This record gives sequence, C-alpha cells and structure tokens, in this order.
Amino acid sequence: MANAGITVLRCDLPFRQQRPHGPPRGSGAEDREGLRRAVEAVRRIVSGRLFLGGQSYGGRQATMLVSEDKGAADGLLILSYPLHPPGKPEQLRTAHLPKLQAPALFVQGTKDPFASPDEIKAALKLIPGRTPLLLIEGAGHDLGFGRRATTRGRGTPEKIAEAFRGLVGG
Repeated sequence: MANAGITVLRCDLPFRQQRPHGPPRGSGAEDREGLRRAVEAVRRIVSGRLFLGGQSYGGRQATMLVSEDKGAADGLLILSYPLHPPGKPEQLRTAHLPKLQAPALFVQGTKDPFASPDEIKAALKLIPGRTPLLLIEGAGHDLGFGRRATTRGRGTPEKIAEAFRGLVGG
C-alpha cells in the first residue's frame, strides 16, 4: 500500500500484544478499542479520509467497530474475512454486517476454509454499503503469503492496491 502512495499504520491488536501465538479470546471489545485508539493516533498526524483494514480476525474487528461507530473510518480494506470457523458454516459471523454502511473492499482466497467464494458473496449482500470483492484464485486464508508461501502470491499486493484505489478513488 505504501508503494501505491497510501499512508499505512500497521499495528498489533491488544490480544496479539498480550498473546503472541494462538487464537483470540473474549468478545473482542478490547481489540476494537485498540483499533479506535490507532485511528485516533493516525488522525492526529494525517489529514483527509481514513480507512481501516485488517486480516482475518483483525478485519472482522474493524468491520464490527465501523458498524458500531460510523465515524471511526471512511471505509475498510478487509483481507480474508473469517465468515465462519473452518468446517462450521452454520456458525456465521454476520450479525453486525447489516449495520455496516462504509465502503469496504473484501479480499478473499478462493480456497479459504473460513469462507468459500459463494459464502462470502452471500454475506456481502447483507451489507448496505458498497462492497466489492477481490477473489485471489487458488489462495487460502493467508492469501498466499503464509509460512508455505508460493509464487501464487506474486502480484497480489498490486491487485489489492489497485482494487482499493478503485474503491476509494485515487
């Protein structure tokens, strides 16, 4: 994103600062507050529109924050939204999505066990705001950049940046 001329602040959520490994626990309220504080910090140093993003759980927390507080961000970049736990498609994480009005780019791997392309498309229909979907062919939840990264991920950052600029204009 920085190479595309977009100012970025990367931060760890409070759960990750407290627990370097393993899945998050609890309601996520502390993590949403951490995101809120990060947004406030960025607003003090950068003028103009502000977009919030996150990968997996971080993206889910970002969507929850912006659905609760419409002024928290002007839009979202969500990578690998964890729509449901792997193998448990009945446990959808969509209750807050109908309240999400900000434009949001969702980026999902076509082999992501947390949401198939059809599942994520159906979930995005719940969101009243603009929600383009960028599918990364053959990628899993890590979008091709995990421990077993392959050449499959080549060009993905550029595709994401281009799609995001298309969403936000610029």
